[in-house]
Amino acid sequence: MGLGISIDLTIAWAILLAFSVYVYVVLDGFDLGLGILYPAFPEKEDRDLLMNTVAPVWDGNETWLVLGGGGLFAAFPLAYAIIMPALYPPVIAMLLALIFRGVAFEFRWRAGGRFSEVFWDGAFIGGSTVAALSQGIILGALLQGIEVDGRSYGGGWWDWLTPFSAICGLAVVAGYALLGACWLNLKTVGKVQNQARNLARVLGFVTVGFIGVVSLWTPFLEQEYFTRWFAWPHMLEVAIIPVLVIGFVLMLGKELYNESNDWMPFVLTLGLFGLCFLGLGVCMWPYVIPTSVTLTEAASPFKSQLFMFVGAVVLVPLILSYTAFAYWVFRGKIKHGEGYH
Repeated sequence: MGLGISIDLTIAWAILLAFSVYVYVVLDGFDLGLGILYPAFPEKEDRDLLMNTVAPVWDGNETWLVLGGGGLFAAFPLAYAIIMPALYPPVIAMLLALIFRGVAFEFRWRAGGRFSEVFWDGAFIGGSTVAALSQGIILGALLQGIEVDGRSYGGGWWDWLTPFSAICGLAVVAGYALLGACWLNLKTVGKVQNQARNLARVLGFVTVGFIGVVSLWTPFLEQEYFTRWFAWPHMLEVAIIPVLVIGFVLMLGKELYNESNDWMPFVLTLGLFGLCFLGLGVCMWPYVIPTSVTLTEAASPFKSQLFMFVGAVVLVPLILSYTAFAYWVFRGKIKHGEGYH
């Protein structure tokens, strides 16, 4: 009985961490996407408008990143001890980029001259792009496998950098840019909305192309991946995911050319990201480090997991509540000259 409860709690923690990462991706993804799209909006008043669409909510989105990283350390310490040394360079690059981007977000409002304005805008663009690229590289490096030696990392400093991880990095940049464009389509009017919708149409094709490349490449990284996707009759169970992806792609393409509905492209893009997460789950389950360390092998003691899970059960609904409240309060479209800075 005790072993069964322990395993169930380990699975619950895995689901909670996966949920935290997904929420972070969809919430922070679109405001990182705004930074990636910044060069497409060179006029200051347009850039101010972009900033104001996320000004009330952007700094709460990193809460989910902290929850995911802290939860990994607390619930699966062995995985944390192996993953971090393997991915130090992209993780450090991501954190520095997020810090620099956060500083730029605040300081650009105080820019006193042309040089400082260009500098902080450049910092916002660079921080957003590097953060997105680093997150994709981290995902790709984890999917392609980390060399494990006993209970520690057994690879080299540059093992994370491969053609596959680089493609994953570019895919996340494109996906975040698509989210950002769909967000602007939802939150703005007039010239900026039209430009955002046009960008979303192009970025939709680019993102779907990257999804196709990564999806076709991933099964050939590990034999277990290939078996889960193509072994008969198991392939019938997972075939629903690519079928749904195709359906969402077709609906997204239709809605991006339907100018009477501003919110559907954003919702469909979130759904597309969710299906990609399910595909990753098919590949990785039950591993936390594919295909070397399982969830149960990396889990912390039962009492530690239980103590932290009680806290998570209390805190996660609170975080969801104040996040939902913030988005509800600041719902609606924003025009030039309006804002919260």
